Amino acid sequence: MSACSTAKTRSTRRKTVLCALCVFAVRPLFAAPTWKAPVSLPFGQLSVLELREEDPAAAPIPRPAVEDTLGDLKLRAVEPSADGRGWRFTVQPLQPGLAVVKALDLGDGRRAPELRVPVLRTTAYGSPWVGYGGGREDNLPEIPFPWAWASLLLAPFLALAGFLAWRWRRRAGRRVYARSRKQFLAAWPPKAKDRASLDQAHGIGRNLLAAAFGEPSRGWGAPDFKKARLDAWAQWAESLDAARFARSEPPFPDPAALLAPLELEMRGKR
Repeated sequence: MSACSTAKTRSTRRKTVLCALCVFAVRPLFAAPTWKAPVSLPFGQLSVLELREEDPAAAPIPRPAVEDTLGDLKLRAVEPSADGRGWRFTVQPLQPGLAVVKALDLGDGRRAPELRVPVLRTTAYGSPWVGYGGGREDNLPEIPFPWAWASLLLAPFLALAGFLAWRWRRRAGRRVYARSRKQFLAAWPPKAKDRASLDQAHGIGRNLLAAAFGEPSRGWGAPDFKKARLDAWAQWAESLDAARFARSEPPFPDPAALLAPLELEMRGKR
């Protein structure tokens, strides 16, 4: 081998080494970040795209100059990756088809590659096909007010109303007795002994008996009262019959004696 050939070979090797050194020297400046994205994006739903610098020797990626949109996608949020090597973009596809994110100039000599990702629009069988930004036909159907669930809030009030109604009905007999007792005390003993006054006192007394012992007591006579151990009321019935024929015997019984057994009966019904 001649000296000239040897010199050329050495020169070629030096050039090769210098080129390799230059490539490694400028490699961090021209390292290309990469996208991490799903195979497809669902229409109208939020998805996350990540732009990362995989070369550990390269500087971190500065924040891309994007605000409202990322290519064809609506941009909802931008946040750095957990390891600080990239950025996470929360996007919302608002039109079906192929979404394109053109190459981004990152401002330090690097450029993010172009990203193409399909946006799929599917709907369940029988579901309404609703578009974005369309007319009335694209509006979602109104959700009816959940009356069944809302009515559960009325349950405590309904229970309280039911309890008050039950208590009112339960005490209805006491209220009727109290009114009848008041009327009886005002009419007994009769102030006059004419037939009308006696009949009125008799009717009021029968109402009081019905309030305490029930409707059958309206037809009780003196023997029935004695059988029920209501001797004062037996005297009451006999004294009214006697007064109708202008007799004074037996005399009208005292109101306290008449009310005593009735009060005992009403206390037992509580």
